[in-house]
Amino acid sequence: MRIIIAAAIGYLLGNVQAAYILGKLVKKIDIREHGNSNAGASNVTTVMGWKYGIITALVDIMKAVVAVLIIEAIWTDSSFLPFIAGIFVILGHVFPIFLGFKGGKGTASIIGMVLAIDYRIAVILIISIIIITIITDYIAIGTIVIVSILPVAIYIANYPMQAVIVCIVIAVLSIYKHVPNVKRIIKKEEIGLKETIRRKKK
Repeated sequence: MRIIIAAAIGYLLGNVQAAYILGKLVKKIDIREHGNSNAGASNVTTVMGWKYGIITALVDIMKAVVAVLIIEAIWTDSSFLPFIAGIFVILGHVFPIFLGFKGGKGTASIIGMVLAIDYRIAVILIISIIIITIITDYIAIGTIVIVSILPVAIYIANYPMQAVIVCIVIAVLSIYKHVPNVKRIIKKEEIGLKETIRRKKK
């Protein structure tokens, strides 16, 4: 029952789609019909600008933080249930029931989950994604690297094996969602960080 409650809280919070809401309120558009068709912070940045991209990222981070903190407050004796809440925030973000199961890719929510569970690991992931994105020019590559690091970091930090398995599932889901980005990068069709910055300066 505790797992079901943690999952329900996480999934419902995950359905809070900042990208979709901002698109409708500010531009009167469905963000999923523009850019790379993704309801996430990176696409909002490309389509609507850095200001709205940052707002989207913060909301997507905070909904995972809130879900984890709620579960930690309810069940202080479990180091596993926060991971359940976290993965279901991500699932709610990627597959939102209120938007026909077509959402974002969950990167910001992954960072939010880890930030609430173990800020030390979150700092490593944030620094890593920034550095790798700058070096490669693609946030998709940075994301793939950090989600691959996540299960290893959770294991080294001595969290329960169930938590490691949850993080492996998160990594597989995230990598799968980024396959189209990788294909576009190979074909040189993906919009990189530098191009996004140049576009918004014009």
